[in-house]
Amino acid sequence: MLPEKHNGSKDNNGRKDNKGHNWRKPSTVISMYRLGRKAYLKHIPVIPGLISRIIRIAYACELPCSCDIGKNCDLPHNGLGVVIHEAAVIGEGTRIYQNVTIGGRNKRGVPVIGKNVFVGCGACILGGVKIGDGARIGANAVVITDIPENATAVGAPAKVVKINSQSDSDIGDD
Repeated sequence: MLPEKHNGSKDNNGRKDNKGHNWRKPSTVISMYRLGRKAYLKHIPVIPGLISRIIRIAYACELPCSCDIGKNCDLPHNGLGVVIHEAAVIGEGTRIYQNVTIGGRNKRGVPVIGKNVFVGCGACILGGVKIGDGARIGANAVVITDIPENATAVGAPAKVVKINSQSDSDIGDD
């Protein structure tokens, strides 16, 4: 079952930022990725590859420093089993659960995921698809076509089963 809102309010220890939004400490794997990403963008050799390998060994997560992950993205289970393509783009506030694959598909491009997207455990997002802002991808869904904004997609292959109004899918507005 997909949550109506996934703003982290259940486990954020009641902390809020200066705008009143719920705040979560980033997972360790995301913090390590950010460090490697900074080194990658500054063209510092060896460090990004070393950090990616440490993430791979310690967290069973393939998270290359070359992929673009927006602010406030969350991997609630420290990226357990997550595989992300080196050229993937993931928008701000996206939440990715365990065993998710975000990857290419036979030279058909790589996924671009919008802001505030929920990706359920075991989902596969493959090829040059675009996932709209506020979309929700159900557990074990296989996404091979574009998903519009604020839509809920489930199944293999994934089909849109619901499109919410903007106010229904806002994340972090409590």
